[in-house]
Amino acid sequence: MTMSPVRTGHGAQHATSDSRAPRRKSRAGRQMAARWPSYVVLVITAIAFIAPFYYTIVIASRSNAQMNQVPPPLIPGGELWSNFAAAWNTPQANIPKALVNSLMVSTTVTVGTVFFGTLAGFAFAKLRFTGRNALFGFTIGTMMIPPTLGVIPLYILMANLHWTDQLQSVILPTVVTAFGVFFMRQALVEALPDELVEAGRVDGASAFRIFWSIVLPIARPAMAVLAMLTFMTSWNDFFWPIIALTSNNPTVQVALNNLGGGYVPDHSIIMAGTLLCTLPLIVIFLFLGRQIVGGIMQGAVKG
Repeated sequence: MTMSPVRTGHGAQHATSDSRAPRRKSRAGRQMAARWPSYVVLVITAIAFIAPFYYTIVIASRSNAQMNQVPPPLIPGGELWSNFAAAWNTPQANIPKALVNSLMVSTTVTVGTVFFGTLAGFAFAKLRFTGRNALFGFTIGTMMIPPTLGVIPLYILMANLHWTDQLQSVILPTVVTAFGVFFMRQALVEALPDELVEAGRVDGASAFRIFWSIVLPIARPAMAVLAMLTFMTSWNDFFWPIIALTSNNPTVQVALNNLGGGYVPDHSIIMAGTLLCTLPLIVIFLFLGRQIVGGIMQGAVKG
């Protein structure tokens, strides 16, 4: 009676690894097959978002006559820098001053919204005081009021303060927002353990010291997300600045509106000015991109 050979030692391990290799390959293949529709959707979405920006570059690098051809060109031309210079030097737009003004307004509004939104969000999330829920409900309720309803009384107030055509007229109305308070309150409810707040109180720290030493480091990812959203909103704001400011002291949206004026608007120069006014947003995103993704991922894995 013959006995079948028994594999021991390295031979058995080699046989086991050989048998597991096809399983790993098949599992990886199934995972890739399950993921490819997601990749297709992501690629299509990316193209849909990049295409308008690309065509803006095409228009900004061509002349107005070239863009009126049929069919219009789809490849960037060689007039980008000359159109940049024309938009930059257009007197009625005053883009250099508009960029400085928008940077001042957006930065001030962002710092105020993030700081006061985090401070109020911490109070609503972790502090106990009379009327907390009612006050928070009132704050959220203001988000349902259309901004257009407050334009006339707000303009009358700014006129009485002699702030028309001054930057404080577009800074102070938005330096604290209900959305910022709500956003930071929801973030701190999840991210800030009650035990840390209680530990700070046991150590004798005041509420503001707890906020400064404990809350701010924990809230940093959410603050970065709120800062990016606030900066973009303030930078792109058109409705109130076009009412409160003039071409003598414009923000970028007012300047672009003036750049598009005239009997025959030059779309190439308008798009070149639009690109110039978009560059600060791209720079801000490059600096805060990692914090923004980290804040979004932190909120996604909570619970």
